[in-house]
Amino acid sequence: MSAVATRVRPAVKVAGLRKAFGDQVVLDGIDLEIPEATVLALLGSNGAGKTTTVRILSTLLPADGGEVEIAGFDLGREPSLVRGAIGVTGQFSAVDSLLTGEENLLLVADLGRLDRRAGRRRAAELLERFELSDAARKTVATYSGGMRRRLDLAMTLVAQPQLVFLDEPTVGLDPRSRRTMWEIVRELVADGVTILLTTQYLDEADELADRVALLDRGRVVADGTPEELKRRIPGGHARLWFRDAAGRDAAARIVGGAARDDDALALRIPTDDTPEALRDLLARLDGLGIERMTLHTPDLDDVFFAVTGGHGDGRETA
Repeated sequence: MSAVATRVRPAVKVAGLRKAFGDQVVLDGIDLEIPEATVLALLGSNGAGKTTTVRILSTLLPADGGEVEIAGFDLGREPSLVRGAIGVTGQFSAVDSLLTGEENLLLVADLGRLDRRAGRRRAAELLERFELSDAARKTVATYSGGMRRRLDLAMTLVAQPQLVFLDEPTVGLDPRSRRTMWEIVRELVADGVTILLTTQYLDEADELADRVALLDRGRVVADGTPEELKRRIPGGHARLWFRDAAGRDAAARIVGGAARDDDALALRIPTDDTPEALRDLLARLDGLGIERMTLHTPDLDDVFFAVTGGHGDGRETA
């Protein structure tokens, strides 16, 4: 097999994407690339441009400029082919509460022009996959929030899209339902589906994303794997608790730069998470009555606030 044949094609390529609403610039030259069968998490404050990006890439909103290729199709010239390759699940469920779960899926199958037998087979497969078989013939009005969200995603998958946009997919779900949705996302990627995820939960992005793109004021200000982004940010520290104030004070004199917690007999000492650094720190403080220690390394929350300053005006038109 040739090198050309084995090369992985990006599922999404975005170059210089721009969008404004009147005088408000929402996207100011976005560049993104998502390899097939991976998850890209798009993060940012309210008003950063996440929802606008998803609406443009899913053909719901025209761009003002830039080039977009999805599943090998040009978004501007071939929007109908793009629509045939994608599925969109928003934060607000699109299911019909008056229909049963099975009827919702069969309706989507009919709209997608699957023949009756193929539609019923696909609906049954998805009901089983999303653990909805027992509730298949109950009206959706009786479903819990997690069940509705799973059905919504199942409806998105009836046509077997290559790329799925998950816009805030776990908003309002309880922890168990969130974990279930995470497992479903992992299974989809293992089956070759590409995911563009927008989420307000940074732990969700850390858990699911192969890469993270951080939007701020319409621009991508950071892009990389979660680990790459976290390594860019200082702020790792060890927190040590001491048996008495004498030991704590002696340790503070030895290491320097430590933040003191008088009430807890503790010190916060800047360090990284390498074994060498921790061994050196403990060796220097040997015999001073350390009772316990915790280690903090930067997370995506730290990255977000370091890169954006935590700002966001809360506005995002469209």
